[in-house]
Amino acid sequence: MNRRTFLQLTGSAALGLAGSRYASAALPKMKITRVRVYEPPNPTPLFNQSDLVVTIETDAGITGIGEGGSRDTLEQCAGRLIGRDPQFIEKLWQDMSRAYFYPPGREKQDALGALDLALWDIKGKVQNMPVHQVLGGMVRDHCECYNTAGIIPGVKPGMSLKERAQLTIEAGYRAFRMGAADKPINTTYNTHERVNQLAEDCAQVREGVGKNGDWCIDFHQRFDLSDAIRGCELIQSLAPYFVEDAVRTEAFNEDLPILRSKVSVPLAAGEEWGNRWDFNKLVENHSIDYVRATLPNVGGITEMMKIAALCETHFVGIVPHFTGPIATAALVNSLGTFSGPLLMEYNFQGKTLQHLPVCLDFKDGKLFPNDRPGLGVELDMKYLKQIAEYTHPITARAQTYFRPDGSITNW
Repeated sequence: MNRRTFLQLTGSAALGLAGSRYASAALPKMKITRVRVYEPPNPTPLFNQSDLVVTIETDAGITGIGEGGSRDTLEQCAGRLIGRDPQFIEKLWQDMSRAYFYPPGREKQDALGALDLALWDIKGKVQNMPVHQVLGGMVRDHCECYNTAGIIPGVKPGMSLKERAQLTIEAGYRAFRMGAADKPINTTYNTHERVNQLAEDCAQVREGVGKNGDWCIDFHQRFDLSDAIRGCELIQSLAPYFVEDAVRTEAFNEDLPILRSKVSVPLAAGEEWGNRWDFNKLVENHSIDYVRATLPNVGGITEMMKIAALCETHFVGIVPHFTGPIATAALVNSLGTFSGPLLMEYNFQGKTLQHLPVCLDFKDGKLFPNDRPGLGVELDMKYLKQIAEYTHPITARAQTYFRPDGSITNW
């Protein structure tokens, strides 16, 4: 299909980048023609917090925008999309996940998620609706946020934890977040001494946020189970909103249920997790109170909505980890429709990024939905450096089996 044919079918323009108008009719058939990967200014070097920009182009002239992955982890998944119709998002997700026999690890799951974000962006643009409307509509007026370490205007070097916490709440954030007695990197970290210090630090923060203010603390997986138990007990009377990553991630399925049985503070975990099979038993058994799973790490919006349903079923909240700005826009669109407790991480302070002149709607410590089609983000291409391009389908060693009704099964 060429662009003219698409416009005749839809009756309106259907472009994918800044300043475009979008189609408003039913989805006609179209094909994915190219996937490109771009490096933003000052890219993060971490695979699972990648802020690489991913675009999916179609023969209808619509471009979907996503974020995440790496050049290598994106290649095979992108190759499964070329020539396919982008409207069948669930089927494409299953194909990218299953086609190579080995289930994707967390790095590849992140790349799959980046592409999934772009597919949902296309879906919204074609329907001339924001993704949150495609998913059924927002259930909240805004998404409450927390701020880490008080990185906000007015906070100055040398300020105490109490002062930073107070300013954060006054700026409109729901909660102040802190680390567990952080020290400079590559220095000696005595966990017993740090547990004692965190109790003093948390007392300062509680005083700063006030009697009814909220604060949370990230243990950063620095403590073994015995130290995690002691740390939680020491701060229990200070009523944290949650204690995050209290035990090491290598043993979370074993240690979190034990920790839950020993302490009464709310527990959050999951910023390093992949799809729901990483942690569904922890949610079902109420071993945690908040899931930190995030986009694109879980595999995109397609998987996130299943995680949201799992959490809703068991009355577990979601506190997604921050990875990048486009992914955060996708979180507002997807988890804005989640009926359970939601608290989002935000440390940009309303700043506009060079390559994203239109992205997040932030004010007074809150992220707001908008009516822009798709994910509601627009790119300024002059600030992006293309690092990869995929235009050919990948079929070598990739295959799928189908049930009699046409759905995908394992091969």
